[in-house]
Amino acid sequence: MTETDTVLDVRDRDDPPFPVISDALDDLDPGESLLLVNSFEPEPLYDVLTDRGFDHEAARVDDDEWHVTIERE
Repeated sequence: MTETDTVLDVRDRDDPPFPVISDALDDLDPGESLLLVNSFEPEPLYDVLTDRGFDHEAARVDDDEWHVTIERE
């Protein structure tokens, strides 16, 4: 994975985060990456990422903070 091009923090959103995440993914060009910051591990997102051709790495950085680096192949 490369250095992150965009950071998207969805921890304090009142609405469902998936549409915002999906829009951010649509904006990525090949080779660009997105750092998704979430309060839990977004496991349901992983299959979506794989199906859409994205690589991802997840890391728990605190009790209530996960970082998922997503890169368009």
